[in-house]
Amino acid sequence: MPSLKDLRNRITSVKSTQKITKAMKMVAAAKLRKAQENAEKSRLYSEKMNEIITNLKSSITDKSSAPRLLIGNNDNKRFLCVIMTADRGLCGGFNSNICKKSKEYINNLLKENKEVKIITVGSKSFDQMKRNYGNYIIEKLTFKNQKEINVTDAQKISNKIISMFHKNEFDICTIFYSKFKSVISQEPFEQQIIPVKNNNNNDKITNDQNYEYEPDQEEILDSLLPKNITTQIFKGLLENAASEQGARMSAMDNATRNAGDLIEKLTINYNRSRQAVITKELIEIISGAETL
Repeated sequence: MPSLKDLRNRITSVKSTQKITKAMKMVAAAKLRKAQENAEKSRLYSEKMNEIITNLKSSITDKSSAPRLLIGNNDNKRFLCVIMTADRGLCGGFNSNICKKSKEYINNLLKENKEVKIITVGSKSFDQMKRNYGNYIIEKLTFKNQKEINVTDAQKISNKIISMFHKNEFDICTIFYSKFKSVISQEPFEQQIIPVKNNNNNDKITNDQNYEYEPDQEEILDSLLPKNITTQIFKGLLENAASEQGARMSAMDNATRNAGDLIEKLTINYNRSRQAVITKELIEIISGAETL
């Protein structure tokens, strides 16, 4: 049975932890609002751009002259997986859920004898993937020293991916991130960005969705396709930022409550132990007095 000193030290330690988790919850809540606004604003722009790209892809008749970023290499043997997570932990299952989804995707590819390459964005994705998939990781990127993710960071990732594609290092590129829904709900998500994949809503394009382009489609695609890849990656980073803060806020709230429950139990044990010690001392005093 622990001594009274041990119980006091334990209660003090848990109270200190509770203060830390409560402070982290407040910080996450403060950051969440801005991150959520950025993520929601990026969705409209990225979805509309993707809609225009898929519209152009559906309207192309001569596939031989179409940009490869749009239609691909007409092959599906080599796959590039870009796994985007946070650089920090203490955010519940946020990082592990993204990695779990990417592992399922990669395992299915390996079963089909496909060639897989991995780029990790965020130190947590590298930490979780290096044990089983270390041989497939070709580069790891981290933004731990930056306060906020900006479009320049997404541009660096995009340039790396496009450069690899032009060197015929892969055929299909898929990014993995967490889509923010609410503070208590973040959904791991996969999105194919090379070649552009038609969404279910864009499989059938109606007349009112057709556009007239100036200059011609090919010239527009040459500038729009790289920008679209950067946009989709930036959207994934913003969704991750909001999901991370939401998950951390929820995790720290649960940790604070658990710490309070533990403090209550330890306090009860401390009082019982203290009462037992007092009772024992009183019995010893009374026994000694009766002896005299």
